[in-house]
Amino acid sequence: MHGVRVPWWPLFGVVAVTHVVLLAGGVTPWDSITKCLAAPLLIGWVLTSGAPRILALALAFCLGGDAFLEIDGMFLAGMASFALAHVCFISWFVRHDALSRLRARPAVAIGLVGAAAILVALVWGGIDDPVVRAVLPLYALLLSGTAATAIVTERLAGLGAVLFLVSDALIALTEFDRLATTAASQVAIMVLYLAAIALLTAGGARLAQAPAPTPAPAS
Repeated sequence: MHGVRVPWWPLFGVVAVTHVVLLAGGVTPWDSITKCLAAPLLIGWVLTSGAPRILALALAFCLGGDAFLEIDGMFLAGMASFALAHVCFISWFVRHDALSRLRARPAVAIGLVGAAAILVALVWGGIDDPVVRAVLPLYALLLSGTAATAIVTERLAGLGAVLFLVSDALIALTEFDRLATTAASQVAIMVLYLAAIALLTAGGARLAQAPAPTPAPAS
């Protein structure tokens, strides 16, 4: 008898919409619980569909970040977990010729690193913790690295990485008092983030099915 096929993507969609509704309504702790259910559903799809395991690892680190950010005083742990997720994503895109593609399109990397630098400069004055001051530039660089390597490698993943960057930029602006923390800003952060991990997962998986890039002819 064939095993039951779990509708991972529809379940992810239901959980994502439910989370956004609960978040907008301030329904705790269910908003936190649904937030932490999103990444595991994508992990389930990766593990059962034959998609690259590195995507499951990246999503596991995203889950860690989601959980840590729900706990007071664990902002740095959440940032560290998301940083490891970005290392996984960057590694996957680099395996698919991202670096040589970036050499052909240096404006992509320059523009994204510049955007990350502007973000750090905007929030710098609101950061009291010296450890956060030390690690935030590195995290911003990882964010821009994921976006740059994804954009030049796979369209869906590129869009997802940009949405991830914008979501985290909003988190930084609200966390460090450069933007008011409102229900609307929190909903925007999560809509962008949920779309980001979905697109990064789908786009990253498509790369595994794409033909290997043709080496450039020797000059």
